Amino acid sequence: LSGVSGSLKRMAQFPEVYEEQAKIFKALGHPARLMMVEAMLENPKTVTELTNMVQLEMPTVSRHLAVLKEAQVVKAQKKANSILYSIELTCLKGFLQCSRNTVTMRRIKRMM
Repeated sequence: LSGVSGSLKRMAQFPEVYEEQAKIFKALGHPARLMMVEAMLENPKTVTELTNMVQLEMPTVSRHLAVLKEAQVVKAQKKANSILYSIELTCLKGFLQCSRNTVTMRRIKRMM
């Protein structure tokens, strides 16, 4: 119980930290954005590449990228005549791999 009260004290002291974390999780809370993030973990992508990959309209992909940029999950860099999007939140790779492995194992168990 003392661990819980310690957590509550930290939350009360630093609510903005938890709010910022929540923004990150909200930004990742759409399947298309997760697909885009995983693709950008491999290497930077243009909007066109992401549009082709997720099979959505360009304005929709641009809105998804804006959400990810707002949460500082991705960053944009102008390169010649295009903009390349890449991952700014580098620790995401391990988290996404862990969550994907967990989901995969759950699906396998359900099939047994």
